Amino acid sequence: MIDCAHGRFPVPAPATADLLRGLPTYSAHVQHELVTPTGAAIIRALNPTFGSQPAMRIQQIGYGAGYRNSKDLPNVLRLSIGEAVETQSNQGVASRPKATHFAAEVEGPASPSPDANFTTVTVLETAIDDLSPQILAHVTERALALGALDVMSTAVQMKKGRLGTLITILSDDSQVAALEDLLLRETSTLGVRIHHERRSCLDRTHTTVVTPYGEIRIKIGTRNQETYNAAPEFEDCRAAATRHNVPVKQVQQAAIAAYQTQSNKQ
Repeated sequence: MIDCAHGRFPVPAPATADLLRGLPTYSAHVQHELVTPTGAAIIRALNPTFGSQPAMRIQQIGYGAGYRNSKDLPNVLRLSIGEAVETQSNQGVASRPKATHFAAEVEGPASPSPDANFTTVTVLETAIDDLSPQILAHVTERALALGALDVMSTAVQMKKGRLGTLITILSDDSQVAALEDLLLRETSTLGVRIHHERRSCLDRTHTTVVTPYGEIRIKIGTRNQETYNAAPEFEDCRAAATRHNVPVKQVQQAAIAAYQTQSNKQ
């Protein structure tokens, strides 16, 4: 138990328990608060993966120690930074440069993405050959409403020559339980495959440009301050096209031209 501003609560405190929802936890059998709301919030913001330390050539090691010393458990957080190396079990798989690994003795196991440019995403998949396309469309809409990062439907050929649909949902760990329940309840599937994948993402920002059809947001993808992609937000273009009774592509072209002109002035 812990005494806080709102009274006496069981450990983990309500805020901490909610922040750790969907993440693997364990009991260290120490009668103290080992994960604070701040620590849980940092782990949630880092969006880490969890598991054993990969084969790696460690270059730097850092330690952070707390003030409370438990009898059976060191109150220490260790961070190791190094490069992944190939082993006999992963021959043929490209080495991942600058793979980063966190090993936490007290605050809970946390190993973030192996590279600053990578994040970890949860993938839920199921293949169905006996469900109405109307229900499939409904499931797609519900998945996005429940917080899915993306939803894809792929035509596949299944057993007995049947044509089916492979539903693939990308999600953060915090939404997995709700999305799994959605697939099991709303579709005819008897099982859902769930696994983690690494993905490389550009840093995303928005800017607004002025066109003859009004203001249009431009989605910009950058890395190391270099712009890789810039595209008008489709919904903005569609709304402007409806207001002015012009083709959507005409608004898109105007937005791109305005963005290029704005960029050249900077």
